[in-house]
Formats: sequence, C-alpha cells, structure tokens
Amino acid sequence: MSSFSLKIIASDKVFFDGRAEAITIPAMDGQKQILSHHENMVIAVDVGELKFRTEDGEVHQVVVGKGFAETMNNRVIVLTDTAEKPEDIDKKRAQEALDRAMERMRQKQSIQEYHHSQAAMARAMTRLKLSSKYLN
Repeated sequence: MSSFSLKIIASDKVFFDGRAEAITIPAMDGQKQILSHHENMVIAVDVGELKFRTEDGEVHQVVVGKGFAETMNNRVIVLTDTAEKPEDIDKKRAQEALDRAMERMRQKQSIQEYHHSQAAMARAMTRLKLSSKYLN
C-alpha cells in the first residue's frame, strides 16, 4: 500500500511526523478516512479519537481536541489544540475535569462560557472513554 506524509501538531508539541498509510479523523459530521493521493481538502477536526496506520502496519490511537486537517499533494497536516496517547491519560485528572465541566454546565453562563464548558466536558468524556477502552 502506498503512503503519505503525516504530521500531527498539537498546541504544545509535534505529536507525530512521519509516513502513514491511512488516517481516520473525527470530523464534525462523522469519521473521515484519508488514504494516499487523496484529493485536496480541509476538514474541521472534532474532539474524539484519531487513528492512523504507519508504513510498518502499526496502528496508533490518539485523543485529539478541536482543530483542522489539511490534505494537499499527498501530505496530511493535522493541527489540533491537544493530542495524547490513551496510555498517557491520567484518569483521575480526566474525571476531575469532567466533574468541573458538569458543574459549570449546571450554572448560569454566557453563551461563550457555555460552549467552553461543553467543549471541556466533551474532551474529558472522550479522554475517559478512550483510556478505558485501550487500557482495560
């Protein structure tokens, strides 16, 4: 199978930079899979599980936050606010973040604060779900 250049960049680090055969991105309207020589496009990345398979056949799962993915000239660049491996997730901190977000959702907030709380809750729930899925 042919491959493409993949770079996953989080706000604090370059998470991955190498060759991949396939990537599945959590998008606003469902999962999007990209293979080599895909047409040029830009996708809005949603909070969720991103999966990619490297040239050696190894499959990687990544918890990502919101961002964008660009496919151009057999290269995929994913820009996201967070990216972490399920095994690196601190379940206790994720549960505390979920509890805080749920408490903020119960309080009266501005529209902007509501959307921030909603995003924090979605991210915490995804982190807990994927850390349990791959570590148990």
